[in-house]
Amino acid sequence: MKNRMLYITTGLFIALVILQVRCATPQYVIEKSGAQLWGESCVRCHNTASPSTFSDVQWDVAVKHMEFRAQLTREEAEKIVEFLKSAN
Repeated sequence: MKNRMLYITTGLFIALVILQVRCATPQYVIEKSGAQLWGESCVRCHNTASPSTFSDVQWDVAVKHMEFRAQLTREEAEKIVEFLKSAN
């Protein structure tokens, strides 16, 4: 019973450390604008479309999809969609 509690406590501690590291915003994301991130991230696989190509709602959906597919951080996705909506 004592060993089980030790394993659970250790596992929770490791999980919290991993979450904290993953949740930290990388410095390059802080320093770059949404336009820069959009150009760098999206051009890897796409001919970048004009922000006016899609509506705000469509950009929300597209960026949410690409957050997963392109492994964007939440902060990158938020900056990119903010840029696309402001330029729309």
